[in-house]
Amino acid sequence: MTAPLTDGDLTLRLAVDDDLVVRFDVSNGRPVGTVEVRRTTPGAGLVVWAVDNSDMAQRALRLVSEYAFGELGLERLQVEVDPELHASARVAIRSGFRREGVLRGAALVEGRRRDVAVYGMRVDDPRPDTVTGWTALMDSTLPKKRVIAHVVVRDTGGRVLLCQVSYKKDLELPGGVVEPDEDPATGASREMEEELGTALPLLGVLAIDWLPRWEGWGDAVEILYNGGVHDPSLIDELRPDGFEIRSISWRAPDALAGLVSPLNARRLPLILAAPGQLHNLSNGSPINS
Repeated sequence: MTAPLTDGDLTLRLAVDDDLVVRFDVSNGRPVGTVEVRRTTPGAGLVVWAVDNSDMAQRALRLVSEYAFGELGLERLQVEVDPELHASARVAIRSGFRREGVLRGAALVEGRRRDVAVYGMRVDDPRPDTVTGWTALMDSTLPKKRVIAHVVVRDTGGRVLLCQVSYKKDLELPGGVVEPDEDPATGASREMEEELGTALPLLGVLAIDWLPRWEGWGDAVEILYNGGVHDPSLIDELRPDGFEIRSISWRAPDALAGLVSPLNARRLPLILAAPGQLHNLSNGSPINS
């Protein structure tokens, strides 16, 4: 017979134990709810609770999680929460479950499709009462803003190097999205090497721009690096990959309208007219100080 689980104040007593569900009654001198582990796939379970308040729910989840890992031999636990139920989300995080993503329209509630936020914990995760465990939990909930690194390469006639990409009509600067755990300058150089066969030396930062949501993309921070001034013959030394980059060309600052995105049509003439200063931009326009 399973002994009650307790943290010294809250007590969990086994009520149901079968092939599908392990359920505990929760009390602190009086009944305050239930918490259960529903077996889903081999080695994994879904934790569900109905407890009077958030503090007791958090403590109940910590107790039942350790039981599930230790006594039931599970390797992963999952919690599913309506993203609008902020108190339930806090319970999940403070109990040691990391936010892993959102399943769009995964739940049907009163005839309406609702999103489901998924929180997970592995048996080998650092626990929430450790420094590493707590910072990992917080990191899972914080925004992950995209970082883009492009390179502004100029020729001696004041023109800018632009690429015809395969996935849109607008001409684009060389560069792209910075990978996780990659510093932006390294990302810019890597992208140039992949796209054009050469990573030109970066001579500093020309602009920092914030991009709002646009055509399905989330917002992002973009860094535009100075790729230097080169003889126009540089273009003959570059080797477009033929997959993402179809062709490259020099373009004059006053001839960009209609060739580049509205964003680049706003900011590139500003940057090219004053390449010796750092441009602080928001959506391609100067930030007024």
